[in-house]
Amino acid sequence: MRKASLVNELIQSLQASIPDRTPVEVGDTVRVYVRIIEGTRERVQPFQGVVIRARKGANNANFTVRRIATHGVGVERTFLVNSPRLEKVDILRRAKVRRAQLYYLRDRRGKSARLKERRRR
Repeated sequence: MRKASLVNELIQSLQASIPDRTPVEVGDTVRVYVRIIEGTRERVQPFQGVVIRARKGANNANFTVRRIATHGVGVERTFLVNSPRLEKVDILRRAKVRRAQLYYLRDRRGKSARLKERRRR
């Protein structure tokens, strides 16, 4: 019985050390600030795009952001929610979506890739 309480205390202490992040949802346009280390230097780089996938799960929670880079090349990047390299996440706009993953956006360009903005209540 004592062993179970030790495990519970350990889990609670680990969860308390995890920073509280803003929940991102599929369809959100976000700007993610990522800490990048180049040699001995460290800098923060923003990555802005649409969240096409969000996976939940305590320590393994992650989300994938897609943006269109130069020359129309799509770039996707997956971020761990609890990563120490994540500086902050700004939600720029929220869109109305009816799917859990927006993989169909990979085949779309221009106006057909637009998402309707979610109305405020």
